[in-house]
Amino acid sequence: MNDINAWVWWLVGAAALGIPLVLTAMPELGMLALGAAAAAATAGLGGDVVLQVVVFAVVSFALIAVVRPVAARHRAQRPQLATGVEALKGKQAIVLERVDGSGGGRIKLGGEIWSARALDIGQAYEVGQEVDVVDIEGATAIVM
Repeated sequence: MNDINAWVWWLVGAAALGIPLVLTAMPELGMLALGAAAAAATAGLGGDVVLQVVVFAVVSFALIAVVRPVAARHRAQRPQLATGVEALKGKQAIVLERVDGSGGGRIKLGGEIWSARALDIGQAYEVGQEVDVVDIEGATAIVM
């Protein structure tokens, strides 16, 4: 074991951290793997063990401190292009059959005819009125 260089051990450690990264999708493991790769480069350039450990710790911590908040912010953002039912929310529609709170009416939304009901149970919309789609529940548009 003494004839294997330290950089090889660091690369083995990087691979050992990379495998669970792929299996668990935990980005922190990838950042630790990159820290181990940086320590392997330090060992390959002749750095002593203390320097290797310091490089591993600094690179890993820096990546976690910088990349993790950015990734969390991107994960929290809604997609900029709404598709499917989400794209219909907020659109305007034309009442084709009287719409009230009971849900028996029809609207024309995006070129298609949808069943609809009023958001406010006491409100009714007559034929020809423009309404705004608030939500979609199954195949029924909720309008106001």
